[in-house]
Amino acid sequence: MDDNKRDFIDFMVRAEVLTFGDFVTKSGRKTPFFINAGKYRTGAQLAGLGEYYAASMGREWPAAIDVLFGPAYKGIPLVATTSIAMNARGRDVSFCFNRKEAKDHGEGGVLVGAPLNDGDRVLIVEDVTTAGTSIRETVPILRAAADVELAGLIVSVDRQERGTGSQSALAEVAEEFEMPTRAIVTLDEVVAHLHGRELDGRVVLDDQLVARIHEYRNEYGV
Repeated sequence: MDDNKRDFIDFMVRAEVLTFGDFVTKSGRKTPFFINAGKYRTGAQLAGLGEYYAASMGREWPAAIDVLFGPAYKGIPLVATTSIAMNARGRDVSFCFNRKEAKDHGEGGVLVGAPLNDGDRVLIVEDVTTAGTSIRETVPILRAAADVELAGLIVSVDRQERGTGSQSALAEVAEEFEMPTRAIVTLDEVVAHLHGRELDGRVVLDDQLVARIHEYRNEYGV
């Protein structure tokens, strides 16, 4: 695990985006940990977040991305800040996102930002995927707009748990849509970095919480 990953884990904890306790995921699973990109709330946090995504994308997708797509709603600030960070690194990549409801006036439609064209390589930028539900909602939107090529999916954290079958959600999505899927960090890396370690004067992940994560993974993990 490199320093960029360690820094990103600390960054999520300090922003209260990565938390531990009692939660329920979108797919209905009771989980002892949660990743919520809606907690990013300052300009400094968004700027930092974009840098982490852009750095990871620079390793995994060094070239050939035409458009970044952010699924509404949390994907909207993610895709905007990532695009800005990529431009600062010398790669000016277009971005777009969808509305939850189609607009029936003005330009109309469900997409905002760069128009999608046949052949565009589109990279989806998400916070996290648990069962792959949001991606299965997103891909039809993209394909309805144009005959795009799915360049891949990047998320902040790989929860390393099953999707709808026996594979991980990310592996399942990768196979179903024939595209690469990557995460900035994995749950294993989060646990390895935080377990028993003080951050800003407190232990974020103690033995009891780690035991609960192991129990959760015994039920849902891969």
